Amino acid sequence: MSGFTKRQILTLTTGVAIGGASFRAAAQDMPAHERQLYEAARREGEITWYSGQYNAETSEAVGRAFNERYPGVRCNVVRSTSQVAFQRLSQDNRANAAQCDVFSSTNSGHFTQLKREGKLMQYRPVNADGMLPAIRNMDADNFFHTSFLGLFLMTHNTRLVPEAEAPQSWTDALDGKWKDKLAVGHPGFSGAIGVWAVQMRKMYGWDYFTRLERNNPQIGRSSQDPVTTLNAGERSVGLCVPVGTTALAISRGNPLKLIYPREGVLAAISPSAIPSNAPHPNAAKLFMEFQAGKGLSETVRRTFNEPLRPDVPPPEGGRPLADVTLLTPTLEEQEKGVPEVREAWRDTFGV
Repeated sequence: MSGFTKRQILTLTTGVAIGGASFRAAAQDMPAHERQLYEAARREGEITWYSGQYNAETSEAVGRAFNERYPGVRCNVVRSTSQVAFQRLSQDNRANAAQCDVFSSTNSGHFTQLKREGKLMQYRPVNADGMLPAIRNMDADNFFHTSFLGLFLMTHNTRLVPEAEAPQSWTDALDGKWKDKLAVGHPGFSGAIGVWAVQMRKMYGWDYFTRLERNNPQIGRSSQDPVTTLNAGERSVGLCVPVGTTALAISRGNPLKLIYPREGVLAAISPSAIPSNAPHPNAAKLFMEFQAGKGLSETVRRTFNEPLRPDVPPPEGGRPLADVTLLTPTLEEQEKGVPEVREAWRDTFGV
């Protein structure tokens, strides 16, 4: 005999009815390709996203926006730096323990390696047709697609450094007057810092970092760590910091100002992919559609990140992309170069 009372059964069936109505209402608001995936994803019930691109606050906001658009498919956000996310994925693979459904990293070299090793699922989101033309076809074979357009530059604490005295180029940071005043992330943890180090080496040789070490920068992990350090007044100039995190800090009253170096800013045009052993493949495909659609772009612009679509306005206060010189290594340079600069960094900085 059932252990439920009549009242409990009525409550349960009412909840199912309400849930079913919400599912139907959500599905009616979707294009056919999303609706089909949504029905399959609901049976899987969840997705686990290894997020190494957006900061924790933005990643959680993206997860909530996905949950709201697709009720019944829960997004589990696992936020870390890109290198740590890749290490976690690699450990999963070695242990034959599939946990990740969508992997996102600022180091695009991760994806060319995973593709070559046969560890990615081939899928191209239909919604990618509406993305910015320059970023919509990142991989001709459709194993990964753009999910992040991040700009990384310099910033300074305006209470500690007047604007007229702030560095205006990447090489200005090498001046001895910035000794004990700089902050930067670490390429062993941050994909963006790894890509930036590849770009700086390409432009100036490794001597750039030999001279930078003499200024004793405070080295964190994430590219976002210098923003926290500058907010606290512990250092006065941050190198290779994300525009989004910095602009968000400024909007909350922190005394920071963006510096667009004369040579240009690092543009991290970075992808996401579905591992070939993803435990929830339909939910993963649905999340990829969400990333390429308006949902992700509308969410991330609220925390001052660049949208991926022309039908979503840019974040407030940033410079238009057309007015900025963008620096970015090729995919091949990233895959080969990031491991090299990671080892050289440890030799030079001792961390």
